[in-house]
Amino acid sequence: MISRFGLLKRKAGMTTSSFNEHWKNSHGPLAAQFPGLRKYDQHRVTNKEHFGIDHTRGTWDLDGFSELQFDSMEAMHEAIDSSAFLSAQSDEDAFLDDLHLVVCEKHRVVPLNLGDQPYIKRMTLLKRLPGVSPEEFRHEWLVKHAEWVSQWPNVLGYTQNLVIDRYYNSRSDSADYDDVPFDGIVEFWFRNKEEAAELYTSDIVMRTQQHALEFLDEITPFFVETSSVV
Repeated sequence: MISRFGLLKRKAGMTTSSFNEHWKNSHGPLAAQFPGLRKYDQHRVTNKEHFGIDHTRGTWDLDGFSELQFDSMEAMHEAIDSSAFLSAQSDEDAFLDDLHLVVCEKHRVVPLNLGDQPYIKRMTLLKRLPGVSPEEFRHEWLVKHAEWVSQWPNVLGYTQNLVIDRYYNSRSDSADYDDVPFDGIVEFWFRNKEEAAELYTSDIVMRTQQHALEFLDEITPFFVETSSVV
């Protein structure tokens, strides 16, 4: 299973509410028709606060993340070649100014356990340090960093999405790293900001962030609200 994330920037002059409405009610039903689509989530950005993080923030300014899951890269490309994809793509000009795409491997480190209480979710873009290779980043993040985070208390879920391909302008030809310059997307769930703020002052989190200094250049977080379309 792979996830295809779109990094969405709304059309200039469009309000957030109009963007969200068009994405949900007009674009969503079009994308939901893609053949081979296993799951489709819309993650609407609600807050861009650099909460609990000392690292440098990147320049990404986003209004949402789309996430479409397929069984394989081959299944994703079959969807891109379909008439349903052309219909959805023709709708993008109505609400988007910019769109970057990445394909990710999804690694669930802390299984999701939300219960029946309210929760908050944060999605974060990670960019590796210059001089750190993709292979080194993979090991530091998926092995060492995951072990640190798995020890955090009061985390409702933690998923690592490792970028394995990226696209910009073309939907079928891979883009250069400089066109889509980040290496992973974090999904983090907490009960509320108060518990998260307390957690970020703990010794285990401080030691985890010290490890992050060894392989991360930029950390760019966004609080989101997620709606499942498929």
